[in-house]
Amino acid sequence: MPDPELSPCAAELRRHDPDRFLTALFAPEKRRESLFALYAFNLEVARVREAVTEPMLGRIRLQWWREAIAGIYAGSPRRHYVTDPLAQAVTQHELSRDLFDRLIDAREADLEPQGPETLAALRGYAEGSSSTLVELAMELLSDGAPGPELRQAGRQVGIAWALVGLLRAVPFHARQRRLYLPADLVDEAGLRVRDVFELRRVPALATVVKEVAEAARAELAAARAGPRPPRRLLPALLPGTLAGLYLRRLAAAGYDPFDPRVGEAPPLRAARLVVAQILGRI
Repeated sequence: MPDPELSPCAAELRRHDPDRFLTALFAPEKRRESLFALYAFNLEVARVREAVTEPMLGRIRLQWWREAIAGIYAGSPRRHYVTDPLAQAVTQHELSRDLFDRLIDAREADLEPQGPETLAALRGYAEGSSSTLVELAMELLSDGAPGPELRQAGRQVGIAWALVGLLRAVPFHARQRRLYLPADLVDEAGLRVRDVFELRRVPALATVVKEVAEAARAELAAARAGPRPPRRLLPALLPGTLAGLYLRRLAAAGYDPFDPRVGEAPPLRAARLVVAQILGRI
């Protein structure tokens, strides 16, 4: 049942992206609905691949969103539960048009039959999709583009969050016969793709997952080593706190993505976010 106290964007986000919903609750109340709209937009373009049966249909949907964003900036938004509040957010907070275009372009990769060839390619996908969203969220919370050091921290948090999310989603993608693990690492470890698609818990899979997890951990450590972010921007970076929790669960599971603990939400995750907000660190 929908919660009558939540806006449509907030309700959809809580149902399908509860982690980002939680982080958005730490934003100032007057900016929270704008953040819900931004994250709901991301949710819509992120699940295009699951909503279509052919890549061409997915490209048509993404093109609809490109035109919807163009309409927002032209002052004539299309009718959709996301576009009305998103148009208000764009106007009120002067969000950068090119970041929306970059995010949609990154989602084109989801429609390709092949996964990333290298870890660098996977990081590029993570940066284009997840880091771009973090940068938009920081713009929204700061009324302007953040400085280079903060953008770098947002980039690192976005990459870490996306890599962790893709590792946790290995079972989901395997059932769809899709693989986001880098092909070079798969080959180096001697991992057979059919073992992943048949949900087999083989050591080679853990080897690849651990290497990607270490890359996520390095990005997160770099973000934490940077300057303390202004408190007003922290909600955009709080996915980094959750990424750290999920990385610990992956390690406890021996980097087996089919371990049920990997897909479960960490206990007391909301409390950990409260602590991060109080300390002003991710």
